[in-house]
Amino acid sequence: MSIVTIKDVAARAGVSPKTVSRVINGEAHVRPEVRELVQKVVAELDYRPNAFARSLSSTRSYLLGLFIDDPVSGYAADVQHGALIGCRERSYHLVVEPVDLAAPGWENQVRGSISALRLDGAIVAPPICDEAALMAVFAEAGLPTVLVAPSVAPPTSGTVRMDDQLAAQEMTEYLLGLGHRRIGFVQGPIRHSASARREEGFRRAMEKAAVTVDEACVVRGDFSSRTGMELGEKLLALPDRPTAIFASNDDMALGVLITAMKHGIAVPEKLSVCGFDDAPSSRAAWPQVTTVRQPKAEMAAAAVDILVNPQFRRKAGGEGSHLMLPHELVLRGSTGPI
Repeated sequence: MSIVTIKDVAARAGVSPKTVSRVINGEAHVRPEVRELVQKVVAELDYRPNAFARSLSSTRSYLLGLFIDDPVSGYAADVQHGALIGCRERSYHLVVEPVDLAAPGWENQVRGSISALRLDGAIVAPPICDEAALMAVFAEAGLPTVLVAPSVAPPTSGTVRMDDQLAAQEMTEYLLGLGHRRIGFVQGPIRHSASARREEGFRRAMEKAAVTVDEACVVRGDFSSRTGMELGEKLLALPDRPTAIFASNDDMALGVLITAMKHGIAVPEKLSVCGFDDAPSSRAAWPQVTTVRQPKAEMAAAAVDILVNPQFRRKAGGEGSHLMLPHELVLRGSTGPI
């Protein structure tokens, strides 16, 4: 099978190779109907630009870096998948760069990666997207950067996020609507800014419903199923135990569910359990876990779109650089009326 070239695409579309190049690289000055036609022909011919040739003919490498602290977590897998899909659609390639902020000399490691790979941009996942020292390294290198779910939106970086506070508030309101009043809440780790936003949403819903939060029912975990089991033991051992437990992520919710099963507490008949993220673990459990679907893959793909936008590359920040994507409550068998 012969390799499809940019000239083949141009000939089929009836345009010049330069126009095809502009469409592939997301450049301006291409009429919408021409852009649509070229994209259709690219898909029909399954054209794949030669990354090496493209980098030689321009100052760009067509490589984006995904900087993440735990590349083997379920969250990381979804973010990587979304970023890969986004890069493929834009004819870019993705490099995953783990960052261990506890390791000596991590700053030089990041600097070396940026320099050696000639990265065109960086996608930074939580919680390291809130690390000022890391942001300083990117700024020093003049590298366009988009942050996924940061605590704040820096003016010189793009951001993609969802409304964690509103999502947690809606989940709590759902539990309240089922008749639950004594609701336990498993906090996430302090270093994740989303943890505070989710707890704030929980407390706001309880306050709006004029339901007092018993602080004995609020415990802190680390997003692992192990702490979910340990904290489930603590909550379910209370003299007046909760009738519902809302965990800040699905792995901790799964841990609570396992502990309830261990003690013969029927879910959802005697205890409702819900989580956050819509991770694979929420669907693998029985009963399946009610949760908040966080658009992790979509956020990563949107980060790619921002990074390759020529306007963003010329001047980071500004209109279109800060996106809020929608969430969804996924109601399953782990929750029910009191």
